[in-house]
Amino acid sequence: MKSWKLEDFDIGRPLGKGKFGNVYLAREKNSKFIVALKVLFKSQLMKAGVEHQLRREIEIQSHLRHPHILRLYGYFYDDTRVYLILEYAPRGELYKELQKQVRFDERRSATYIAQLADALKYCHSKKVIHRDIKPENLLLGLKGDLKIADFGWSVHAPSSRRATLCGTLDYLPPEMIEGKMHDEKVDLWSLGVLCYEFLVGKPPFEAEGHSETYRRISKVDLRFPPHVTSGARDLISKLLRHNPMLRLPLDSVLTHPWIKDHAATQADSTPAHPTHAPKTKS
Repeated sequence: MKSWKLEDFDIGRPLGKGKFGNVYLAREKNSKFIVALKVLFKSQLMKAGVEHQLRREIEIQSHLRHPHILRLYGYFYDDTRVYLILEYAPRGELYKELQKQVRFDERRSATYIAQLADALKYCHSKKVIHRDIKPENLLLGLKGDLKIADFGWSVHAPSSRRATLCGTLDYLPPEMIEGKMHDEKVDLWSLGVLCYEFLVGKPPFEAEGHSETYRRISKVDLRFPPHVTSGARDLISKLLRHNPMLRLPLDSVLTHPWIKDHAATQADSTPAHPTHAPKTKS
């Protein structure tokens, strides 16, 4: 693995702001390869007590290679900051796209769900549970293909780590909000939540307060607006099962009639692998 330093890069415009730092467009000087450079402040990571989480994120994400998972090419650090060298996703954040469109049509929704299911299948084969699949953690590549970006909460399965109930409950399955043991089937639940949100424009268990959301998730209080088709309802209902063992497995998601009928095939929606990446010296 090559050891990188800040001087190896030309830094461009900011791409986004995170909790612990910013992301910049950058170009590796030697190869002219474009990347996204995520700059994290050590002081803020330590204050939040998430250094171990970052280490795990780097460890996990750097070993994953899949067209729908954002590549982590490498990292380096100095006295005050940690830098992650990430694949650049030119079309940016999916949630902004959803805000703009309000909701997606069936073709787009099914295409995203198929791409996600394929990426999660790969993660699970590597014994990695993502645990934090939501629109904010998904980016879009050059041709609008989806990329899972944030592995901050991912773990190797199975896990008893309680979901820290900060931020949004909207995407968490019953077993996580109830603090039970959980395995990779948590990601199946999130896939169902996401499919609903793509088609409806908001997550299925959204409610005024934490406790009402909690109650709706625990009861699986699932209601569809009239425009959601029966095929989509069928898929979503089969993913949003209280009992994780009864959730539709990823293989069956990929062969589900609604996905088959509506998802764009690889050929017409997603690009081939990038042909080159920054050279890593062994």
